[in-house]
Amino acid sequence: MNLESVALRSFRNYQEAQLTFNPGVNLIVGDNAQGKTNLLEAIAYLGSGKSFRAQKTAELIRFGAEFGEVEGTVFAQQRKQTLRFVLFPGSRARQIWRNGAKQKTAADIAGVLPTVLFCPEDLLMLKAGAAQRRRFGDSALCQLRPNYDAALTQYNRILEQKSRILKDHFTDSRVLDILPEYNLRLCQVGALLISYRARFYEALGAAAAEFHGQFSGGKEEFSLEYRTVSTVKDPFAPVSQLTEDLQEHLQQHSRAELESGQCLTGPHKDDFTVALSGIDLKAYGSQGQTRTSAISLKLAQRELMRREWGEEPVLLLDDVLSELDPGRQDFVLNKIVSGQVFITCCEPGRFTKLGKTMHINQGNVMI
Repeated sequence: MNLESVALRSFRNYQEAQLTFNPGVNLIVGDNAQGKTNLLEAIAYLGSGKSFRAQKTAELIRFGAEFGEVEGTVFAQQRKQTLRFVLFPGSRARQIWRNGAKQKTAADIAGVLPTVLFCPEDLLMLKAGAAQRRRFGDSALCQLRPNYDAALTQYNRILEQKSRILKDHFTDSRVLDILPEYNLRLCQVGALLISYRARFYEALGAAAAEFHGQFSGGKEEFSLEYRTVSTVKDPFAPVSQLTEDLQEHLQQHSRAELESGQCLTGPHKDDFTVALSGIDLKAYGSQGQTRTSAISLKLAQRELMRREWGEEPVLLLDDVLSELDPGRQDFVLNKIVSGQVFITCCEPGRFTKLGKTMHINQGNVMI
């Protein structure tokens, strides 16, 4: 797996840029707000069709431009391939191209350029709210399982429509006639999400435990527990059983949802917890234990993707090393000796011996 080059046109603060990369470590250096993270965002978007920062496509397009473009040449699956996204503001759909052929959805490019992003916020995700941990899990699963991506998109759409019904029924009670239909569909699609998540978190926890064991010298036992609605006793049960479990939970909360006008229950509230030697990390873990556990989860994500695709995913480290003490820096650097890595850094002389260095200044690349 090797991203050989990227071309950016009107992407974020880049007017036009052509970059070639080292198959090993690529160090991206520059002051704050110059475009280092924007470059990582472009690489991640090229592989998944998703931004880890922007909610709307228009945010990715340079101000005043009619369109934006990200194009890359990748050596993957034992051959050279090209990926290209053309982005438009407003309601016009983006264009996705693979090897010169137009694709219908981002699922059609799955596995060509899998990436794992690690940013400073991830170091604290185990201490943050559940939403940040869900984003981490969903992002990883959407790359690993395109069908999960489709199911998550469908679930969120149904959830939004149900939320509208619950809000509108205060002024028009007739909208409640269609609520049972939305509840059923929400439970059916939600059951799929739970089934995917249970298997993913089981594998992720096992892989992370291995990394954390190396980190701690075997002194701490890492464990991860996936948590969904209380009526689901076995998240590995058949989807039909999970659907019934969700319907039961929804029925228990139906009155509260009508009174509050909000969707109060479902997989959109899911979470996972991490414990070290049986002690809850969020409640009792030190800052060092929290960061070590977060690093272990990210390395585990990369390992699961390597197993899935048979190639090392591209690793994107956005100013993470500067947030770690020397011991954790060394551990991370020793674990990225294989595969292609992109590291952003504000200090020019700190990691220059790692590989190729690129300097970014106001959206311009100085090699």
